[in-house]
Amino acid sequence: MKWNKKDAPGELVREIAAKYDCDLITASILIRRGITSGEELLFYLEDDKRYLRNPFEIPGMEDAVERILAAKEENEKVLIFGDRDTDGITSLAILGNFLVNIGLDVTWKLPLGDESYGLSIDAVEEAAKNYVTLILTVDCGVTNFNEIKRANELNIDVIVTDHHKPQESLPEAYSIVNPKLRKDNRYLYPFQDLAGCGVAYKLVSALRFALKSSFYNENICLLNTVPANDDSYLVEIIKTKNLAVLDRLSELIIPGAIKISETRLPRFLEGQQIFVYDEALQKMTLEKIFGRAVEFSMLDIVPLISSEIPQTRGKSLLRLKDISRIALYTSQPLSEVDVLFNLFVSCVHKKEKIFTPEDDEDLQLAAIGTIADLMPLEDENRIIVKCGLSALLKKPRAGIADLLNELNLKSPKLSATDISWQLTPVMNSAGRLGAGDLPLKLLLSTDLGERGQLTKRIKALNEERRELADKTWDITLPRAEENKERYGPSFAFASGDDIKRGVTGVMANRLCNKYKTPALVLSCNNDIVTGSMRSTRGYDLQSVLDLGHDLFVDSGGHEYAAGFSLKKEDLDEFLKRLQDFSKTIELSEESDIIEIDAELPLMYLSPELLKVTDRLEPFGKGNREIQFLARALKVADINYIGKVESKHAKLTLDTGKYKWPALYWGAADKVSGELEIGDLVDLIFVVRRNFFNGMENPQLIITDIEKTKIS
Repeated sequence: MKWNKKDAPGELVREIAAKYDCDLITASILIRRGITSGEELLFYLEDDKRYLRNPFEIPGMEDAVERILAAKEENEKVLIFGDRDTDGITSLAILGNFLVNIGLDVTWKLPLGDESYGLSIDAVEEAAKNYVTLILTVDCGVTNFNEIKRANELNIDVIVTDHHKPQESLPEAYSIVNPKLRKDNRYLYPFQDLAGCGVAYKLVSALRFALKSSFYNENICLLNTVPANDDSYLVEIIKTKNLAVLDRLSELIIPGAIKISETRLPRFLEGQQIFVYDEALQKMTLEKIFGRAVEFSMLDIVPLISSEIPQTRGKSLLRLKDISRIALYTSQPLSEVDVLFNLFVSCVHKKEKIFTPEDDEDLQLAAIGTIADLMPLEDENRIIVKCGLSALLKKPRAGIADLLNELNLKSPKLSATDISWQLTPVMNSAGRLGAGDLPLKLLLSTDLGERGQLTKRIKALNEERRELADKTWDITLPRAEENKERYGPSFAFASGDDIKRGVTGVMANRLCNKYKTPALVLSCNNDIVTGSMRSTRGYDLQSVLDLGHDLFVDSGGHEYAAGFSLKKEDLDEFLKRLQDFSKTIELSEESDIIEIDAELPLMYLSPELLKVTDRLEPFGKGNREIQFLARALKVADINYIGKVESKHAKLTLDTGKYKWPALYWGAADKVSGELEIGDLVDLIFVVRRNFFNGMENPQLIITDIEKTKIS
């Protein structure tokens, strides 16, 4: 392996560390990862829920909220339809629990057994028989054209909440809430990679705001005037609704040179409440601009802001701009009206207690589902996962607490990596074996005894799934080898009647990891063939889905994980297309380079290093663990680990002040053949916590190691 450390100019490191109040090591890591703009840095350095994006910015949200509130008012029956994986289950639990708590008559359904992914005609027709008048989909629905058409025929409104990539046309749903929706070739929401549970959390957040805020659906303009050059004044206005920016207006006006009717202000302010900071000052300025004959009806929100945010008392907007935390992270200088908008939003959050203990419980589920669905841990996903895991550590919600206890996951600090490796596979296992309703029942149950029984059944299903996966791998791998010539070197494929649907995703993932190519595994033991795909090396699976768009019963997924189903009679045609297409696939080159995030002098190799990793957590897709480099550590001890044979090496490395335990997985042969006690070594490693007998100790996980070259 080659080691590479990108340049991090010292001046830039010091500038970012000073401006954003972080240490030099953290600043250098962020720079080497290309994270230098304030807008990006915010999501790495902050963890306040205030920085989550406004849910009403997601297209379709306002209509969805209004329709659900109408259903509540009219005592309508509501069906929530989800998916069987962890993302779908957590999505359904977030939304279902909230709607029940606010008094709606709610039932839920997800695919069981060999039922296909996504909303079905049968589910729609069954809902009609049960007098359901509103269906909400979670983590599915954006491609269910026929099913939604059938619902419309039966006078059932459908609200789609989904995060999968839409097709060029959309189903005729009452509302579609999806961060990937586009208009005029641009995304309508600033962040497209929310998980399904993230979208469900956003919907519940919007509903909470609607039910408790006196500002819900109020048309409010925030207005501010400031002197400009040449005796002119700048009038700035931000038009808002539900704390989201709808429009902006800036007018540079010379007093007496123009009538107000000749400006854009009257039309822009029509039907709006006008909020200002320091009414007396704003009235005086507006009189200077337009004369005393023009009156503005405005509300001074200084008393409201100062009561909720006492540190603002006696300070002007100009002074507040200088000390604004948000202003740190904006690439363009904030105007005073921007400061007013941010103060207004923060004030409403505090006054109306937008973030509640119930919100924390929802964030726990949103964090777990986001991790499980391999969403990039970037942008607001970082705050969702950070805050969700923090809430989970303080007080895990019912269902999750029971499952953690059953799995003996009692660590005082669970990371995103721990959740990914130890919790979400267990939750997924039930869905893979056709019993996805079990973890959902666990999350919704209020009965302690029932939850205890459910956790035991889920744990047992996980053991069954692991055994089935191991047996199926012995079938899948030889078939993938046989298919190499037919499908080419850049695509792994296996299929069979003896491959069960529940493990196709696991098999595709294993093939993908083994061959470092996209992989597809098909289960052909029913009239409907189901397939799971996984990808790597920058290859987007949408091109494979496009191959069978006219053949698939349903399909969906993401860039690196997707699936579909088709009738058995159409399988030969699809495979013919796939054979021709797969040989044309070109993949980006595999990299044998290890990117180093920071090189540490031995004096910096102390337990304090965990503070650096803690700040940049969570780690996962889009934010890999930090790779440190240290040189000339002395090997103080060598041991080997393995139940049957020694496969792993455990070293003790001496820095002079500290002795570090260091694990090197799968490297027993390398260590025994190359290293001896007393050697000096250079190594690339990550730092983690090890909990044993109630004690917390830092340890190194070695990525690569070599003897120190003595010059």
